[in-house]
Parts: sequence; structure tokens; C-alpha cells
Amino acid sequence: MDYRVNRGEAQEDQLTAAIEKTTSKVPSTTFLALAMGAMAISATLQAMNKKHESMFVGQWAAPFLLLGIYNKLVKQHGSDGNSWDRNQEQSNFGRNRESSYSESAQGSYPSQERSFSQTAGI
Repeated sequence: MDYRVNRGEAQEDQLTAAIEKTTSKVPSTTFLALAMGAMAISATLQAMNKKHESMFVGQWAAPFLLLGIYNKLVKQHGSDGNSWDRNQEQSNFGRNRESSYSESAQGSYPSQERSFSQTAGI
């Protein structure tokens, strides 16, 4: 039995969509700057021999970077991952669902990594 959630089968609630719509307006460099700033403040606190405060602030870098990645994914794929091609997928949903499963099981369906490396000339 296949338990995977396919695109369009599950949707986020309105609160999540509202938060993502608001935070998607924040540039990705903001999260990088926050992470770098946390590391700089942590290093400064470490130099001032404030070990506990340094550790506390230094641990903020990873969550800022994760928020930046999440923000970038929402910008590229939308809240539910079906923002730009939802209409086309809904029209092809019944026809191509079984064929795409069989193709991917046989290995003839190209992965995104292969497609990307081929177009990038790698």
C-alpha cells in the first residue's frame, strides 16, 4: 500500500497560508543576515567571556537559516506545493496518475537531480 501524499491531496489551513503569505515578502537575505549577526554577536560575547550568553545567542543561527530555507521553498512552490501548475495537474490527474507511478517504479521517470545536472552541463 502506498501511503505517500501526492500533490493536491492535502491542503494547509488558512492560518498557515496567511503566515506564509506574509513571511514570503521577507527577502531571503534577511534570514542569512540574521544568522550571520547571531554568529557575530555570539563571537563577541565569547570574547567578552560571557560563555552562557554566547551559547544562547549562537544557537539562533541554525533556526534563522532553517526559516530562510522554508521561506525560499514557500516562494518557489507555494503553501501547498501546487501554486503554478494546479490547473494543468488537475486536468491531467486522472489520465497520468497510473502511468507516472509505473514509470517511476521502472526508473524511466527522470529525477529532478538528473534533469538539473543535465541542463546545467554537469
